[in-house]
Amino acid sequence: MRKAFSKAMDDLRPEYDLTKLKKGMRGKYYKQAMAGTNLVLVDPELSKVFPDSASVNRALRFLCDAAGKSTQPSRRSVKGPAHRKRSAA
Repeated sequence: MRKAFSKAMDDLRPEYDLTKLKKGMRGKYYKQAMAGTNLVLVDPELSKVFPDSASVNRALRFLCDAAGKSTQPSRRSVKGPAHRKRSAA
């Protein structure tokens, strides 16, 4: 295992000084990542339309509002056959 590691070290460019690197810490940003930070990749043609996160959020909120209004039941709902008045015949 040591040989594989030392071989990988030999493949590095000479301008990289590994003595200046500090030892990394495992899971340093785990809590922040799990706290709700969410990255989404946007297609290049959409990034021209939505240049920043504020414009994306505004468009998504508008879409959620429009979808919510279209899925809410109307005030004048159609009642099923059990609720219809029967005619006296």
